[in-house]
Amino acid sequence: MEQIIQALAQELGRPAEQIQNVVTLIDEGATIPFIARYRKELHGSMDDQLLRELADRLQYLRSLQQRRAEVTALIDGQGKLTEELSTAIQNAATLAEVEDLYRPYKQKRRTRATIAREKGLEPLAQLAYALGSPAVDMEQAAQDYIDPEKGVETVQEALQGANDIIAEWISDDAEVRKMLRELYLRRGMLVSRAAAKEPEDSVYRLYYDFKCPVGRVQGYQTLAVNRGEREEILKASVELDPETAHIALRRMTVPNRAAMDFVRSAADDAYDRLLQPSLEREIRAYLTDQANEGAIHMFALNLKPLLMQPPVKGKVTMGLDPGYRMGCKVAVVDGTGRVLDTTVVYPTHGERQKKACIETLSRLIRKHGVVHIAIGNGTASRETEQMTVELIQAAGGGVSYMIVSEAGASVYSASKLAAEEFPDFDVNLRSAVSIARRLQDPLAELVKIDPKAIGVGQYQHDMPQARLGEALDGVVEDCVNAVGVDANTASPSLLRRVAGLTAATSKNLVKYREENGPFTSRKQLLKVPKLGPKAFEQCAGFLRVPESQSVLDNTGVHPESYPAAEKLLDACGCTLDNVSQLKEKAEAIGLPQLAEQCGVGVPTLADIIKELMKPGRDPRDELPPPILRTDVLEAKDLKPGMELQGTVRNVIDFGVFVDVGVHQDGLVHISQLPRRVKHPSELLRVGDVITVWVKEVDEKKKRIGLTMKKP
Repeated sequence: MEQIIQALAQELGRPAEQIQNVVTLIDEGATIPFIARYRKELHGSMDDQLLRELADRLQYLRSLQQRRAEVTALIDGQGKLTEELSTAIQNAATLAEVEDLYRPYKQKRRTRATIAREKGLEPLAQLAYALGSPAVDMEQAAQDYIDPEKGVETVQEALQGANDIIAEWISDDAEVRKMLRELYLRRGMLVSRAAAKEPEDSVYRLYYDFKCPVGRVQGYQTLAVNRGEREEILKASVELDPETAHIALRRMTVPNRAAMDFVRSAADDAYDRLLQPSLEREIRAYLTDQANEGAIHMFALNLKPLLMQPPVKGKVTMGLDPGYRMGCKVAVVDGTGRVLDTTVVYPTHGERQKKACIETLSRLIRKHGVVHIAIGNGTASRETEQMTVELIQAAGGGVSYMIVSEAGASVYSASKLAAEEFPDFDVNLRSAVSIARRLQDPLAELVKIDPKAIGVGQYQHDMPQARLGEALDGVVEDCVNAVGVDANTASPSLLRRVAGLTAATSKNLVKYREENGPFTSRKQLLKVPKLGPKAFEQCAGFLRVPESQSVLDNTGVHPESYPAAEKLLDACGCTLDNVSQLKEKAEAIGLPQLAEQCGVGVPTLADIIKELMKPGRDPRDELPPPILRTDVLEAKDLKPGMELQGTVRNVIDFGVFVDVGVHQDGLVHISQLPRRVKHPSELLRVGDVITVWVKEVDEKKKRIGLTMKKP
């Protein structure tokens, strides 16, 4: 374990003591949000992202350690474990290196070398492969191994058998594989070509004649090539100049052998027949793994700001789920998300129906006092947006709208969760409710949907689904706990994302408040069935109880720190009802001195002060509000050089997609960002409101090119 701690400390650039503390907390069952928020003194205030990276690496290094032990035991069981081999296994830094060392001892299917050994040709191979002099005449030596009874009838058959054995030895050599693997990474090329002789124009046209050094391939290129290959539009390979590989392999295996010419021929055969196909598969797998990890990281990076979009709270909102044949589904919800009314209108079925639609929606706006309209961005969104502008004009203003991503809305509306929430609603009407609520509180609504269905990444369906799900679930959990959850209003789907709570305890919590009324203190949470002291420790700081008589129960201050909070207030001469001067007075006394006096660390004390200054605060309120519109633009209205305000909808490897108020998102290519960056995520994130200029518009291909460089 000490070795793992030291490795993690070196990788993350953190003191070993802090790493050890985090590992101990994880092993004790503490969640990442709890460790990040309430154990800062133990780990030097690492953020949740770094802590998750630590947890992932810890799991990998433990798996590596376990595999080292398994391989050592398996080789020892064959009686072939040497001290040198044991040391090499223990020093192997990756699972691939461990498997390379185990390769010669692994149970193999019947190979050409196996057959040659059965014919008794291994001593001949050993004779040729021996180091040092004297030199061996292989043709003469092979005479002694001719044995028709064993199936060796000629000198040539004996030599071929010895060649096969030596080729397998070379192929199984861990050092040889490591050297060639590094050569592929330095000198190899990822190549893709069109599978057809005369390919049709497609999204893969850039890869019909594509060649890129392995070390410079971008993740999105790997994923595009892989998908094109699966769809049989592309043929792909990793290529390395054969002569370069042969020379490198000969230098490593041929010198000083008893039969150098013979071994040279065996080495070439080992590369062409065994090593090259195997290493090409390895490099393709390596590139895919790298691309997957990069795409998953990008997906997670995009998901966080999407979930943390500022809510448009407390306003009656109308949700429109556009459609052609089935019409536009409408739901009106109050400021808390409770459904007030639903209907279906048909704005795309002709001018008469459009007028009837505007009349119907105008009545709903007047009846319920609708302030905002949320429009789903799917089919018929453009026509619905145009109708909404006319509707706002007919209503005399006072209403604004916003296009809302409806990714995953159909998944949610057909889910068991939606059926439980709205048993009497049609599937399509549930989707309209979800769209309205996404404007009011994106986080509370989006947690009901599988994060993979939200669609803020690239090639998400090509990713290892378990790994993607794990990463995205971690992001959702971090966001929910960063905001905090009202224990008296939160849905089970939101509660189960709170650190320490499970699907079962979330349902129990909701059932308890339904049977006993709203919670009036955090301590009361301990009465929830199956929510024991450990779960309470993990979840209490993230659950808010606004109805409590204690202000502390509606803050992010953990119950374990209540005594420290009270000592802090006493020392600063403040009360819970009068904290306006708390920060200034605390800084005047000195945080280190106050922290010692209160029995907590300085980071925890700083957090307590921040929470007491703004009880019940929502960190999302500090972000720029979303853009609400009252008029509409169309792609034909856009002209090169036009300045626009837009919202970043997706950040990908080669640029960002921006909603500028037309039906189609525009692309700011990485080359059009205001300064040079390795990745667009260094400058922008989902939800950012930015100024862009129109570069070009292609209405036929529905492409809008944007730039952040002022013309």
